[in-house]
Amino acid sequence: MNSIWELDTFYRKRDIIIIGAGFSGLWTAISIKEKYPEKSVLIIERNSIPLGASTRNAGFACFGSLTEIIADSEKMGWEKTLELVTMRFNGLQKIQHYFKHDEIDFELNGGYEIVNNEDPLSHIEVVNEKLKTITGLDQTYTLKQNKIQEFGLGKSEFLIENPCEGGLHSGKLVQKLLEKCHELKIEFLFGTEVQNIEETDKVEVQFSTDLSVIAEQLIYCTNAFTSKFLKEETIVPARGQVLLTEPVDELKLKGTFHYDEGYYYFRNVGNRILLGGGRNKDFKTEETTAFETTEFLQNHLENFLREIILPHKDFKIALRWSGIMAMGEEKSPIVKQLSERQFCAVRLSGMGVALAPKIGEIIAEMI
Repeated sequence: MNSIWELDTFYRKRDIIIIGAGFSGLWTAISIKEKYPEKSVLIIERNSIPLGASTRNAGFACFGSLTEIIADSEKMGWEKTLELVTMRFNGLQKIQHYFKHDEIDFELNGGYEIVNNEDPLSHIEVVNEKLKTITGLDQTYTLKQNKIQEFGLGKSEFLIENPCEGGLHSGKLVQKLLEKCHELKIEFLFGTEVQNIEETDKVEVQFSTDLSVIAEQLIYCTNAFTSKFLKEETIVPARGQVLLTEPVDELKLKGTFHYDEGYYYFRNVGNRILLGGGRNKDFKTEETTAFETTEFLQNHLENFLREIILPHKDFKIALRWSGIMAMGEEKSPIVKQLSERQFCAVRLSGMGVALAPKIGEIIAEMI
């Protein structure tokens, strides 16, 4: 049994409970508390730190590559694609408004995409025209052939630049968001796994212990781990494997880079290379919530590093890890009201860094 002290504090009734302390959960809590300062907000996280994709990603402040936007427009249509691009662009602006660049190692060095056929180049003019009202730029995407040699990417045919993208330190961003939450008197239960939810004239969140917490409203910010709670939503876990090199002598690369519609992504972290992706080589195996790396994909990434990024250079691998993203039939996130008292903000399609700040605002309006 618990003491009266615990029941009156940590496990007391709240106005709003958020499940998940990743980017979407933290930004949602901040948005709600700024809009409704009188509401009590509790975030429940099953791990000792936010995990999933938020602290396990590649640290991209992702705007989106040219071929990715072309593919999205063909699959979802331009209206939904532009909505998504707008959310990402505004989300990145919001991050920079809240935090100084040096607090989260934010570097707006520009984003680049390696393209090895001419077809995407024929779309640049149309895409730039569509994005003009979002970015304020006449040319969001430009061909930068001179930078192929500058970056040491001699095996690449075309290089496309966009100035709206950058890199950051995901761990430091999570820490700053946690600091902001504490400042706003948002409360947390870490290391607490939710077993069941029951909704009547309130919402009861039941834990693996015999404890529960009651709230007026509940928001799922569980991304790839949502299927445990919301069986009817189409959410496919997608593991992203990553590796990081030891420092590379005379590294020329600077910025964030995409290849093959964003399935490969790499960047410099100081004078190291961080490389992730390649799950399109083994889709089925990577549809998992297991935080592991596989020999097959890690070897594949090393070969990519050797052939495309660092040809004729020696390197050593310092770290390998994986993060779990959430995908679906299309890229649009699922942000909606599920019942009278329950809401969700999930399926961020690997774009959580940029999308979560704006998704938090949408949920704050909904409740």
